[in-house]
Amino acid sequence: MDDDDTERKPSKSSRKREADRAQKLGERLIALKPADLDALTLPEPLRDAIELAQRISSHGGLARQRQYIGRLMRSLDTTEIEASLGAQNRISLELARQHKHVEGWRDRLVSEGEPALQALAAAHPHLVLADLTPLLDRARNLHAPEAQRSGASRELFRVLRAMLE
Repeated sequence: MDDDDTERKPSKSSRKREADRAQKLGERLIALKPADLDALTLPEPLRDAIELAQRISSHGGLARQRQYIGRLMRSLDTTEIEASLGAQNRISLELARQHKHVEGWRDRLVSEGEPALQALAAAHPHLVLADLTPLLDRARNLHAPEAQRSGASRELFRVLRAMLE
């Protein structure tokens, strides 16, 4: 055997690692929502295979389809797909962080009342808090039915989210 042949040909282990990596990337694509999948530029056979995999309910059939998708992925340059998935993940994480931030303020406002409203005004001086006061009063009214309080709490969340964006 020639030394040049061993340098050019990847080892069986590295080929297997690459196949596993391609199949895992394919599984991430299968888990995407249709709108997120539309944002990616995928070859038509791969796109069709992913859509089929999303419809398969049989465990064995889905395993075979994942392997097929992995085989299709091995022939592609996946750096653009991985970059797009990373960008989508960062956007999702940022949206979740914003949601938790607004949710935290809403919960604090409902539990603490006026002191939390003053803290919100100090943290975000650009906000006009006059719109929040009636909603906060309705969300904190212990004499109102639970349905009205939770409705006011949801409305308070929506108004806060609009204000903090």
